[in-house]
Amino acid sequence: MKSRDIQDHLPIAPRQIVTTHGALELAKQSYGPAYLIAVLMLFRRHLNGDWGHVDNFDSRSNDDALISGYRILAAYTLCPIGCGRAVNGACEPHKVWIITEADRSATTMLLPSEY
Repeated sequence: MKSRDIQDHLPIAPRQIVTTHGALELAKQSYGPAYLIAVLMLFRRHLNGDWGHVDNFDSRSNDDALISGYRILAAYTLCPIGCGRAVNGACEPHKVWIITEADRSATTMLLPSEY
């Protein structure tokens, strides 16, 4: 589905938007004082149908879930401040997931290890 088509089925209207402690700490490390704005922007991307770094299967599943009401999973990459996207292995980017439950009761930002 193209972004324009997805708009017909948005907004995803969760009753609750939450983040885990681990995901919030990673956002603080990655964005510094602007971390709350960055977190809101990630939620905005998710709620607008930008699934981030998921494979084609998951992307299509998410698009279908907008219509069928299944769970939606997006993945975004965060890098600690000062790290850039280091190739030398000095610091690794980390993923956060944003999941909207099938019943749309909650949308949660979390680390994959917290799932």
